Amino acid sequence: MSGHSKWSTIKRKKGAADAKRGKIFTKLIREITVAARTGGGDPDGNPRLRTAILTAKAENMPKDNIDRAIKKGTGDLEGAAYEETIYEGYGPGGVAIMIETLTDNRNRTVSDVRHAFTKNGGNLGETNCVAFMFDKKGVITLAKSGMDEDQLIEAALEAGAEDVNTQGDDFEVTCAPEDFEAVRQALEEAGFPILVAELSMIPQTTVELQDDKEAARVLRLMESLEDLDDVQHVSANFDIPDEIMERLS
Repeated sequence: MSGHSKWSTIKRKKGAADAKRGKIFTKLIREITVAARTGGGDPDGNPRLRTAILTAKAENMPKDNIDRAIKKGTGDLEGAAYEETIYEGYGPGGVAIMIETLTDNRNRTVSDVRHAFTKNGGNLGETNCVAFMFDKKGVITLAKSGMDEDQLIEAALEAGAEDVNTQGDDFEVTCAPEDFEAVRQALEEAGFPILVAELSMIPQTTVELQDDKEAARVLRLMESLEDLDDVQHVSANFDIPDEIMERLS
């Protein structure tokens, strides 16, 4: 599996743990706040906010938390001013990594990100050192169980999707960012249960990790970065064979 798909699956399973719930809520609240600040507080006219709210609801975030986050974004309630920043670097094995953050303190964030890289055998790089290796795409993940693949492919392509791939126990629909909302809405209206819908950085090519220790170090680095409060998304171009993943799990 590619770094995006592999890590998305691992992250989703880890996110189910109650211990991570508070951290997930923190990240979602920041995304809702920034989405409301940049595009307004009406989800009907703000696709980014609508997606953030749907994601928050999927994580069982209370409605009051969502409403407060929107009001902080629109200025109806006092709140921190978050800035969107992207960091780039290399992990073990030459894996390219992109980190999307929302922060109210860039010095703290870059220090935390650099520490995570250094501690786990990676290096924080300069701006655009790996960005050219990735394309921004809409990614919609659906469980295979009980799914008619032909119907899914037909509905997704008709709605403007670029591709439908099999990723382990899931189907992964990809599309251009500008088509993301239309594809997501079309699949929902057609009755397809969506696990995750997000805009992600998808690698153009991947680095295959054939060594167990190296693969484990990359996964520890990914988890360390994801665990930072200021980090919203982490994307990488690693590929780990299933047999190695089985040994590591």
